[in-house]
Amino acid sequence: MNAVQGDRIVIRGRTVESQDRHGEILEVKGANGDPPYLVRFDDGHESVVFPGGDFVVEKAGS
Repeated sequence: MNAVQGDRIVIRGRTVESQDRHGEILEVKGANGDPPYLVRFDDGHESVVFPGGDFVVEKAGS
């Protein structure tokens, strides 16, 4: 996945009870837009994320 700073990330919940997590990519730490990403989630939590197959990157401005 190719991401840039400012893109949004959605991590899908893995179970019926869990909600999707949404956040903004603050920094791309991998080469050529690859993970890991420093993400600030909508709840204010910041974390370095190595997303798996359960995520989507929404391009900024889309």
